Amino acid sequence: MMKGKTLYVSDMDGTLLGSDGRVSDRTAGIITRLSYLGVPITVATARTPATVRPLLAQTHTIVDAVVMTGAATWSRADNVYTDVHYMPVADVRRGLDLCAECGVHPFVYTMGEDRRSLDVYHRARELNKAEEGFYLERAKLKRFHIGQELPEAAEAETALFFAIGARAAVESAAKELRERSECAVCCYPDIYNPGIGNLEVFAPGVSKAAAVRELKKKTGASRLVVFGDNLNDLPMLAEADLAVAVGNALPAVKEAADIVIEPNYTDSVARFIEYDSGL
Repeated sequence: MMKGKTLYVSDMDGTLLGSDGRVSDRTAGIITRLSYLGVPITVATARTPATVRPLLAQTHTIVDAVVMTGAATWSRADNVYTDVHYMPVADVRRGLDLCAECGVHPFVYTMGEDRRSLDVYHRARELNKAEEGFYLERAKLKRFHIGQELPEAAEAETALFFAIGARAAVESAAKELRERSECAVCCYPDIYNPGIGNLEVFAPGVSKAAAVRELKKKTGASRLVVFGDNLNDLPMLAEADLAVAVGNALPAVKEAADIVIEPNYTDSVARFIEYDSGL
């Protein structure tokens, strides 16, 4: 049963989303019903609103979403980024140099003053297979500038770097960044292909954990329940009053969780929220 006001926050890929990478009709129905009853439910994801918006199109929520692994939150009602954390210019330059030393060229996300859209720069003219797949899925959703250096004028508007590629190279870049920069670094295996690594680089202090902590304060919740499956979810699981891993989660995530529920493809997150809320 819900104790006081509980805020529920779920990761998306591998957690709230099913095996097909979508929100099922059952999950959408449960979350929408509970949200209309006033239960605060939202997501915390590495995705940007460009892909979150269509995935949640049939799902009503009443709390801002944590996007870009905590580099910002996003108001669905106003379609605008909120609480954006920009990387210091010195960290942007240093981070790009360290990535290049490891042969990694990240997608660099910059945001204009309107906080409604993103420009994404990638200095390499030829993308690796993983990068190409990532780009093609999003080419119509963001303004990509492939083969272009990050303009000096956009350095102060940089919210994050994202790199995807061979796991060894990506993990090497993450190691260098952690040892030789002040950036917040998140590195984890791709849930669909473990041989591929994902690297996210942010301003110091940025994380899903910091973002959900702030959401808990804003909503006035006395209890925080978090759901996850991958290594980048560990910080916010540690922040939760109740940390929940789905059955398909990585072993380290299950070990860190307070409880383990059924796999993501059984609508387990929505079903647990329905049971826990008592509604």
